[in-house]
Parts: sequence; C-alpha cells; structure tokens
Amino acid sequence: MRNMASSASSRGIAAIVGVGPNLGLSIARKFAHEGYTVAILARDLGRLSRFAEEIAREEMAQVFAIRIDCSDSKSVREAFEGVLSLGYVEVLVYNAAHHPPFSSAPTSFLHLPLQSFEKSLDVSSLGAFLCAQHVLPGMVERGKGTILFTGCSASLNGIAGYSELCCGKFALRALSQCLAREFQPQGVHVAHVIIDGVIGPPRGTSTTASSSQRGSVNMDPDAVAQSYWQLHVQDKNAWTQEMDLRSSSSVFY
Repeated sequence: MRNMASSASSRGIAAIVGVGPNLGLSIARKFAHEGYTVAILARDLGRLSRFAEEIAREEMAQVFAIRIDCSDSKSVREAFEGVLSLGYVEVLVYNAAHHPPFSSAPTSFLHLPLQSFEKSLDVSSLGAFLCAQHVLPGMVERGKGTILFTGCSASLNGIAGYSELCCGKFALRALSQCLAREFQPQGVHVAHVIIDGVIGPPRGTSTTASSSQRGSVNMDPDAVAQSYWQLHVQDKNAWTQEMDLRSSSSVFY
C-alpha cells in the first residue's frame, strides 16, 4: 500500500475482494474509471501490485493493493484495517472463491479431502461474512452503500463432483438474501450476481481466442463489470437482489 496519507475520493472506497486477471480486474477498472478510489484485494500481492499500477496509469485513479486470505479471519481483519484507513467503504464486491475450474475433472465426494471442502466453505462464505461485517457499520451510519456477491450456476443447483464449490456458493447466496432483508431498509443495497458461464479475458486482448478455438463461448469480463456498475447505481425504488448473467450464445437445458 502506497501513499496511505493521500486524500481518498469523497465518494468513498470501492473495495474489490478476489481480484484476478479477468472479472475482478475488470470490476476494479470500471469503478476506477467512474472516479472511485479503489482497493483491490487478493492473496498474490505481487500480481495485485501490477494490477494496481496498470489501473492507476490507465484511469488516472488512486488504486491500492492489499493482500488478503479470505479463509483467515486475522488476515481479513488486517486487510480491512488497511482499507478503512483510506476512508469509508461505499462499495464492497466479494469475488473470491476456492474451487477447481469446471474444466477440470470432477472430484468424487468419497475422495474429496476434508481440508479442501473446509477451504471452499471458508473462502466462499465465511470470508464474505467477515468482509461484510467490517464494512456494514460505516454503510449503515451513512445510510448508503452497496455489497455485491459473485455467485455462479453452482449457487442454484448441486453438481455431481463439485460438492465443495456448490456448498460454499449455496451458503453465499443465503448470506446475500439475509443481508438484503436486514440492511436494505437501512439504505444498503445487497445483491447476488450469478455468473452462468465461464469468464474469459476481455474482448480484443491478445489472449482472447475464437469461439471455435475455445470450444465454448467465454463471457467478456468488461461486459459483466458493466452489470456490476449498473447494480451499484440503481434507483433504490427498484433494487435488484439477484441478477443472472450469461452469454447470448449460452444453451439452456
């Protein structure tokens, strides 16, 4: 974290937890583009620092890289002490997850290690619980704020071989509904975003392959990030609690 004494935007901080090279990075870039001071959080501080420098340079924004391990309550507490030292958090996007990609072979329940199951629950749901507890007091005090949780198709349906992912994401969805019922009357918009597809790199990047090369249609993270922004700026008289996103090329079964 650099320039901790620098003045943060009067709009508050947008804290993006779980920033990788696709969706998390696009969401952070979008909020920076809209004038927010952005805190990006993930475990790999080296990569995160490169992301922060990239966004700050492209968007002429203040971006702070902060390491976090969402499965460790001490790490979450220390990370959010850093975030809150920048100012109050107006937006929290929880995008963290611990699971094998759908492209990998499923794991039979009988061979699923306890540690792996616990880790997925910790990252998908416990981490979200901890992060939300750190930012909600400030949001309630000001009567405004946005919390957006990233879910997936496994948030809705059990999938054979993906017990750890489904259970963690089911719990995250329940948490989002509970927080919405409790805190939306106090001015805090809580929404759950179901990503029903695979997030790829942004369109036009050198790593973006054609649909035929990929074997499936990846979702553009910049387009998805735009939906997150729209959730944040929604009129409070018509707030969305859950949004289901998929590519127009997706096949329904």
